[in-house]
Amino acid sequence: MRWTKSFIPTMKEDPSDAEVPSHRLMLRAGLIRQVMAGAYTYLPLGLRALHKATGIVREEMDKAGAVEIQMTALTPIDLYERTGRIKAFGNVLMNIHVSRGDRKVHMALGPTHEEVVTDLVSKHFSSYRQLPITLYQIQMKFRNEERPRFGILRTSEFLMKDAYSFSTSLEQLNEAYQAMYDAYCRIFTRCGLEYIPVEAESGPIGGDGSHEFMIPAGNGEDTILKCGGCKYGANVERAETGRARSSVVTAEADMKPITEIATPAAGSIEAVCKTLKCKPHKMIKTLIFKADGKPIAVLLRGDHDANENKIRRALGATSIEMADEATILAVTGAPVGFAGPVGIQCDIIADHDVPHIANAVTGANKVDAHFVNVCHGRDWTLAKAEDGTWKTFDLRNAAADDPCPRCSAKLGLVHGIEVGHVFKLGTKYSVSLGANYLDEKESQHPIIMGCYGIGVNRILAGLAETRHDENGLIWPMAIAPYEVVICPLNINEPEVMKEAERYYAELKAAGVDVLLDDRDVRAGVKFKDADLIGFPIRVVLGGKGVAAGEVELKQRTKADPEKFPLADGVRIVADLVKAAKA
Repeated sequence: MRWTKSFIPTMKEDPSDAEVPSHRLMLRAGLIRQVMAGAYTYLPLGLRALHKATGIVREEMDKAGAVEIQMTALTPIDLYERTGRIKAFGNVLMNIHVSRGDRKVHMALGPTHEEVVTDLVSKHFSSYRQLPITLYQIQMKFRNEERPRFGILRTSEFLMKDAYSFSTSLEQLNEAYQAMYDAYCRIFTRCGLEYIPVEAESGPIGGDGSHEFMIPAGNGEDTILKCGGCKYGANVERAETGRARSSVVTAEADMKPITEIATPAAGSIEAVCKTLKCKPHKMIKTLIFKADGKPIAVLLRGDHDANENKIRRALGATSIEMADEATILAVTGAPVGFAGPVGIQCDIIADHDVPHIANAVTGANKVDAHFVNVCHGRDWTLAKAEDGTWKTFDLRNAAADDPCPRCSAKLGLVHGIEVGHVFKLGTKYSVSLGANYLDEKESQHPIIMGCYGIGVNRILAGLAETRHDENGLIWPMAIAPYEVVICPLNINEPEVMKEAERYYAELKAAGVDVLLDDRDVRAGVKFKDADLIGFPIRVVLGGKGVAAGEVELKQRTKADPEKFPLADGVRIVADLVKAAKA
């Protein structure tokens, strides 16, 4: 392609509305343009990079044995009604009401395609002999993001690769899951991404049935915990704390007398600490949940945050939710904000750290009152586990400097961009939509499903966010819009253009993806644009160099250009491209 025949509107100045590097640089490099909040047009360079990422995804999915299909963006609303996800989606679901003759038809733009693909499978797969199978597509998705931001990192429409495995057993599911996990590792490696696979919340199916693939980035909206000593990593919803069960009981000599103190209008941790001049880590926070409809008190240290998924797993519950005010009043005798373990009228579970708090501050189960000097073993007591320790659980979000659950090192906080997610769904959708199979004994069972997604746009955004310098983007060879840009310094010099055209033709013949910058502009403009866009290799042909039989090659990842014999330049460039893509 010749620059003058393409559409590459680079910008000299940073856009005022761009918040993060990827957004700023993709706009300046002429890759994208905003149509409205959350919606972008991909210009020629951006589309070329997107196609290359899509090609890698497709190659690796095919290699992993997945079968490609194309599903509709429009989805009949009854599919979401059958799975009960209309309420779960809320405003995220883009509803469409259209008139067809004398009928009103309600449909939605697909935010994801579990329902559509499960409905398809329910109609065409009925025997164990047809399974397992993994189906995938690369399709636009639509979600009504309330706060679209950060360029193409958070948009209302986006390109996604979503795959769905259908199995007759957990063994088959595990095989499909591992195949997708391995394919994701190959995809992100080939794309030149630095990524971290982390454990994610797996839902009721349990086990380590969910992983997210994160790009470490300072502007990432997700928080992950990563061990400095081993490869353990997990998102904040899943990360374990590594705390052991407690055998600690405060010695009687260290127990101060429990005392009730008035705390008018102090119903929050912050307000109580201010009133009683104590620190949050010296408080026991008592939260009342309903687990499968039954009230339960969950005890945490005052400076820790409850993790509802961990609480659900600890209780073996199908669902949990915060208790309503009437339930809280019934079990504590007080309104919200004054609950405590002493004398509470419901079962209690506690986080591992709670029994370590000696002479704690807690709610007094009385309006406008708190206890001080509350001690486990005297004022309230947990049940004991089989090993004799107090029965405690990991019930909170992990935090920086918590011990790693896999080794003796500490966890560190890392911000990341989620680019992929593999997930064991189980039978949630197959039961709702009647996707069943007959086994060898003609008995019917729901098909076991897995779900595997990649945000293809986020591959580009993640690369732009993490691979740039003060001059612009630094594309890896595999995703670069063009692998090589040829810059003749003066297009009006016949000998220069003769060599530029020769290089252009011979590199194309060698399979190199090349752009000829045939603009009649200063050399500095060409160099700045080449660095801004981030072409991996820049070939410079000038009058003096050509006369001397030299060509200048500049690799984007190197500080200085190099000169080579003009006759060897094509071969050298082709070899560099081939080596970078190997």
